[in-house]
Amino acid sequence: MRLALAALALALAMTSPAGALTVRDMLGREVVLAGPPARIVSLVPSVTEIVFSLGAQDRLVGRTDFCDYPLRVRSKPSVGGMVNPNLETLVALKPDLVIGTDEGNREETFRQLERLRIPTYLVHANRIAETVDLITRVGALTGHQADVPRLTGAMLQRVEAVRRAVAPFRRPRVLYVLWPDPLIVPGRTSMLTELIEIAGGESITAADTDAYPRFSLEAAVTRAPEVIILADHSTGASTAGRAAPEKWQRLVSVPAIRDGRLHSADLSVLHRYGPRVPEGLETLARMIHPEAFR
Repeated sequence: MRLALAALALALAMTSPAGALTVRDMLGREVVLAGPPARIVSLVPSVTEIVFSLGAQDRLVGRTDFCDYPLRVRSKPSVGGMVNPNLETLVALKPDLVIGTDEGNREETFRQLERLRIPTYLVHANRIAETVDLITRVGALTGHQADVPRLTGAMLQRVEAVRRAVAPFRRPRVLYVLWPDPLIVPGRTSMLTELIEIAGGESITAADTDAYPRFSLEAAVTRAPEVIILADHSTGASTAGRAAPEKWQRLVSVPAIRDGRLHSADLSVLHRYGPRVPEGLETLARMIHPEAFR
């Protein structure tokens, strides 16, 4: 109900009389706009995907190097990386609004944009429900509210289909590795933990209160994971963090290794809170419960 009310409030604000309007972003900050934004720069790959999925790409005038999906996004000018975007390039695009995130962009970037008087709308989503909220908000910001139910409805149907498919089976212990060295894993508030649970697994790192805590190899071995999934960072703008299964394959006492259940997953699909969340969920479910999808 709260998500629906927030979306309605935003939609009403976007249809208010001509002149300045005020909206609240996902961190509760007030963002003052001169009018409905016609020129948007996205510093968030998930948001970029949402804009295209809603058919609002005509509003997008800039993106980051990491905004690599769909392929036609490459026709849009890049402002550089997420951490250190080129502000000179960004300003030259004359945006009405920059969409950023508190997970991946720097606070200093937002302060510089504020000094330049460029409105910045911050997003944050660590759950499927928050992803639906984000899509609703982007739909309102871009004037594509009518396209939101089509997109979110299809997403939620696929999520529920996975939930039903894995329901009859026992939940194996799952270790998901976001980064190999130092070992970084999903904690309680990470969307990955929610996705693993829906996919029929039990994340061995779900109890950690941090979203992305560091973990020791010894602790991972002690918890005897039955499925190990390594995030592959080698796609998109970076070739670092390529999934390296060799060191894991030596751990023959671990059930996942003994049973041949060591997998690699595309980070660009599983780590973005956007329209491809169901695709990432289905990938996880097939790794955790192949017997449910034969």
